[in-house]
Amino acid sequence: MAIVVNPNKPVVVNPLKLSQPLGATLAFLGLKGVIPLLHGSQGCTAFAKVILVRHFREVIPLSTTAMTEVTTILGGEENIETAILTLVEKVKPEIIGLCTTGLTETRGDDMEGILKDFRKKHPELAYLPIILVSAPDFKGSLQDGFAAAVEAIVKQMPVYGETIPNQVTILAGAAFTPGDVQHIKEIVRDFGLNPIVVPDLSTSMDGHLGDDWSPITVGGTTTEELRQIGRSAFAIALGESMRGAASILEERFNIPFEVFHELTGLHPVDEFMQALSDLSGVSVPHKYRHQRRQLQDAMLDTHFYFGRKRISLALEPDLLWSTVLFLQSMGAEIHTAVTTTRSPLLEHLPVEKVVIGDYEDFSNFAQGSDLLIGNSHAAPISRSLGIPLFRQGIPIFDRLGNGQACKVGYRGTMEILFEIGNTLLETEEGKARDLNYEM
Repeated sequence: MAIVVNPNKPVVVNPLKLSQPLGATLAFLGLKGVIPLLHGSQGCTAFAKVILVRHFREVIPLSTTAMTEVTTILGGEENIETAILTLVEKVKPEIIGLCTTGLTETRGDDMEGILKDFRKKHPELAYLPIILVSAPDFKGSLQDGFAAAVEAIVKQMPVYGETIPNQVTILAGAAFTPGDVQHIKEIVRDFGLNPIVVPDLSTSMDGHLGDDWSPITVGGTTTEELRQIGRSAFAIALGESMRGAASILEERFNIPFEVFHELTGLHPVDEFMQALSDLSGVSVPHKYRHQRRQLQDAMLDTHFYFGRKRISLALEPDLLWSTVLFLQSMGAEIHTAVTTTRSPLLEHLPVEKVVIGDYEDFSNFAQGSDLLIGNSHAAPISRSLGIPLFRQGIPIFDRLGNGQACKVGYRGTMEILFEIGNTLLETEEGKARDLNYEM
């Protein structure tokens, strides 16, 4: 059992966490034909857009209600109406994801009442889903906003109907990249199951050239698929943060579910494969049995470089959990664990303590580590401490291929195993060269 520490600091120095609206925006980008609409100032939207553009290196559809000082005081009802009508006229979205921000949450706008009045005033837009999510900047983190958006989606979009055999709803949390989701879909389909992923970033933020430019997302979970998820035979929640959405589906549609906290590492992937085999009645395909043997060999090749290494991490809770357990399975020691927000997982982490803090805390606690793991904002700390950095999470703006990075399944575990192993190997060889030079 870990001790969860929340330093009582008067000010955050070099923030680690990202905002809830950014997380909600990312979740909405996994829906086809969507445009996220942030109800707040233009600056709120601009910062979120910059982070996502730099991370994915893609065009990010994102709009704002453009609240000003005057409308913040008098109320933003007209701004919301104008923004929605403008989007309908200009970009013709299939779905609008409406997110609050710290500005409008502090003011206390009655968003449900505003949307209700809008619907009465514009019955011609009854066909257009407008998914509302509360996402204040002043609490929570990216993971919380992402989870809140997914919960809002499963509350509003699914409809009742007869269960569709072999259809499985996969609720993919913020810890999973588009490349992760793509590989998970491939695995599930190989068991003869039909996965509907919510949200499906693997077809919207994976990085591909479209036939024409579009002001809305050209991939992701379709509106029809969102209607169908209430008819799935089973639901798989990937990450503890998705438990709430899975519980909503169980409560509304009586769909049983299982939560998988991690899909990186030999044992977690074995459990996932066995669960899919039990669910489908299909034995594990030969290609995955072969990939398992490849992973076992890779673990033998690399465990010399992981053993007793002191590693410090600064990640969102779901990603922190899966990365910590993977590293420990390879014999590494967790020197420091810093995260962004509270989660039921934190107290169960097999480490001495977890700090809910910022990069100042991370810099102080990480001294003496052999490796740092965090997003690109940890790079200055890496340079100042002289400790190599392996980049995980969002944003990563000083490396390419973030949309296609894969760390799940036997194949993805091998990829991250070799990447981290090569970093540790290179560091050891560098120290050996320096020692020989001094001698």
